[in-house]
Amino acid sequence: MSDSFLCIRRMANLRLVIASLFLCLAMIGHAQSVELPDAPQPSANYLIASAAAPDSSSDSSSLDLPQKFELNFYPDFAQNGQTTPSGGPGATRPPATHQDPLDDKGNPIPLNRQQPKRILGFMPNFRSVASDSAPHPPGWKYNFTIATHQATDYSSFIFLAMTSLTAEGMNMHPSLGKGVNGFYNYSWRGLFDKTDGTYLGAWLLPSLLHEDTRYYALGPNHSIMIRSLYIISRQGVTRTYGGRQFPNIAGLGGKVLTQIVSKTYYPAGSTPFSVLATKFGYSAMRDVGFTSIREFYPDVAAHFVRKHREKMARLAAARDAATTP
Repeated sequence: MSDSFLCIRRMANLRLVIASLFLCLAMIGHAQSVELPDAPQPSANYLIASAAAPDSSSDSSSLDLPQKFELNFYPDFAQNGQTTPSGGPGATRPPATHQDPLDDKGNPIPLNRQQPKRILGFMPNFRSVASDSAPHPPGWKYNFTIATHQATDYSSFIFLAMTSLTAEGMNMHPSLGKGVNGFYNYSWRGLFDKTDGTYLGAWLLPSLLHEDTRYYALGPNHSIMIRSLYIISRQGVTRTYGGRQFPNIAGLGGKVLTQIVSKTYYPAGSTPFSVLATKFGYSAMRDVGFTSIREFYPDVAAHFVRKHREKMARLAAARDAATTP
C-alpha cells in the first residue's frame, strides 16, 4: 500500500512540474511582448477597401479598416522585410494602393503564392512560408516566439474545446468519464497535449537539431497531384537551417515525446502502446489535413480577392458612367 501511495505521489509531482514548466514558458513569451515576426497587419479588407476607393493615390487614414483581429482573406505585406505602420503617435497608414510582397529575388509574389498569417481570419498560419519568399531565419528566440503564439492563440482553445467534446462524446478514454466531469478531464489533458506538443515540435527539438520545421508551400506552378504528395512527404522530410532536405526528426520526435509525456497525466488504462500509437496517428493526420489547407488556400483566396476587385472596378465604372453628363 505504501509503495502504491508513493508512486501516486511521484506521478502527481511530475504532472505539476510538467504543467508548471510549460505554463511558465508561455507566460515568459507573453511577458516579452514580442510581436509575431513578419506578421502583416493590413489584410485583404485593406486591399478590397483600397480597390473601392475613388482616388487610389489619396491617403487611406479615413478608411475604417479592421486591424486588431486580422479577420482577413489575405495579407498585403509579406515576410521579405516589408514593414507596416507602428500605429504610434503621428504614424500614418500606407497609401491605398496594393503592393504585392517580394520574393527572395525582389520580384512581386502573386496572390496565389502568398501565405496569410490567418486562414479565413481564424486559423493560425504562423509557421508557413510563401513559395520563393525570403523567410525570417530560424533560431531559439524566433522559434520560441512562434511556438508561444501558436500555443496561446485563442483559436487553439476553441479547437481544444471542440476536440474535447468529440472525444468525450465518442468515449475515447472510458476511464476519464462522461458528462461535465468527463469533458473537464479531456480538456485539461488536451491542453497539456497541445502545449507540450507545440513547444517540443516547434521550439525545443527544431532549435536543438537546427531543423526548420515551418511549412514551405510548393505553390500553383505544380500539379495538384505533385502538391498533394509533397504535403504528405512533409511529415517525414523537413529542411535544415542551411536549406537542405533532411528527415523530420524534430517534427516526428515532438509527436512521440508528447505521447510519452502524456503517460504521466493519463490514467493507466489510457496509456497502452496501441492507444498512444492511435493518438500519434491522429496527430499526423491532422497535420496533413491542415497542411493541405495551407497549401491550397492561397489559390482559393486569390480567386475571391480577384473577383471582388473586378466587381469593385465594374461598380466604379458604372458609377462614373452614371455621373458623366
